[in-house]
Amino acid sequence: MSIPDETQILAHEDQPGGNWVTNSRGYQMLLVFLLSLNFGIVFFDRQALNVLMPFVQPDLQLSNTQIGLLAAGLSFSWAIAAFFVGRLSDTLGKRKILLIIATIAFSLCSFISGLATSFLFLFAARLLMGAAEGGVMPISHAMVASEVNPERRGLAQGVAQNLGSNLLGSFAAPVVLVAFATMFSWREAFYLAALPGLLSAALIWFLLREPKAPPRDAKPARGAGQAIGDYFAEVGRAMKVRNMWISVVVGIMMVAHFVITWAFMPVFLVQARGMDATSMSWLVGSLGIAAAIYSFLVSGASDKIGRKPVMVFLPFLSLVGPLGVLLLDPADFAGTGLFGLSNYAMVLIPIFFIGWMVNGTFPIFMATIPSETFKPIHHATVLGLAMGFCEVLGGVFGPPIAGMLNDAFGMDTFLYVLMILAVICGFVSMGLRETAPAVLRRRGLAQAAA
Repeated sequence: MSIPDETQILAHEDQPGGNWVTNSRGYQMLLVFLLSLNFGIVFFDRQALNVLMPFVQPDLQLSNTQIGLLAAGLSFSWAIAAFFVGRLSDTLGKRKILLIIATIAFSLCSFISGLATSFLFLFAARLLMGAAEGGVMPISHAMVASEVNPERRGLAQGVAQNLGSNLLGSFAAPVVLVAFATMFSWREAFYLAALPGLLSAALIWFLLREPKAPPRDAKPARGAGQAIGDYFAEVGRAMKVRNMWISVVVGIMMVAHFVITWAFMPVFLVQARGMDATSMSWLVGSLGIAAAIYSFLVSGASDKIGRKPVMVFLPFLSLVGPLGVLLLDPADFAGTGLFGLSNYAMVLIPIFFIGWMVNGTFPIFMATIPSETFKPIHHATVLGLAMGFCEVLGGVFGPPIAGMLNDAFGMDTFLYVLMILAVICGFVSMGLRETAPAVLRRRGLAQAAA
């Protein structure tokens, strides 16, 4: 089994491994719903520390650099898990059971986070959580790629990755956990975050079936060293494919953009802009509502107009968010508005809502383009590769660098970092080759479309 070369990168629905033909539309919808719910719980737990940071930072006396390191530590272990759990699921052909084990494990890690009494304790807990969560998305996207009709793949993968993660992780997490921490403490909020994952694991166990493993070429047994060598050889071949390395480069920038936003925006709004915790929670929660909507609109639009146009345009649109925070003075919007939220938060909500449309591109560069570029037998491996590189280089290095720049030049420095990353993404995406089946068909490339 080897990664194809540049001449084999178009859609592969004609290859063995696509189980969607035998699945009812109802089962395909159930699969996407449960995977979306599960990844939503993953992000509910992952985002918990970010939205609770205004409570955690003074209690544990954390610096901006340490805040960045906490985000980086989770991203690092997440990336390592994405690399190797994705590969393991391809090798074993056991996607469902690995997904259940990961779900139970990250739920327990959320509970452990609530016990933290120091930076090192909390850092270790976040490392464990990242290791548990990292394999969830490569496995989930591989299940969608083989179990769902390819004509709806972009939408299905967008919903699986973005809908639940944004409704639960980006909206419910700040609103629910900040309110819970205000009433009790940030520790009890972490204990609360641990519960939903156990329910999700039970639903996956009882309602989903193990996908049929794609056929593979018979090969003699190989030692561990040879297997590792084969894996890195495949990584090297994959990275020679234009769409793959562009997806990875854009992913590194966009994951850094995402993690830096969530690591520093909540504490910046409270400490530097004087926003109360409730207004902050609803403002950053609006990102979740926006991204949930865009999980349908952006991914669905990419099925129709192509992956490349949305990948080029939306990073430039995301500039409006950081610019709004930089240019609008809270003193000009004194007082409170609807639901008791500050007028400053009410003005920023629509600006954030527009700029966060870029979040809809995440499943496109992390999953849809790679899965339309390589054969089904390689899906979990290349999806783990894409997500792993994004997390290692974007999620690990981005937050500490932004934190150190904040400590050196002021708390608003991370906003300039966000804008630089967005501009780079827009220009690099111009080099993508289109993979959307409907667009290829319109261009007369019927042999490459499903």
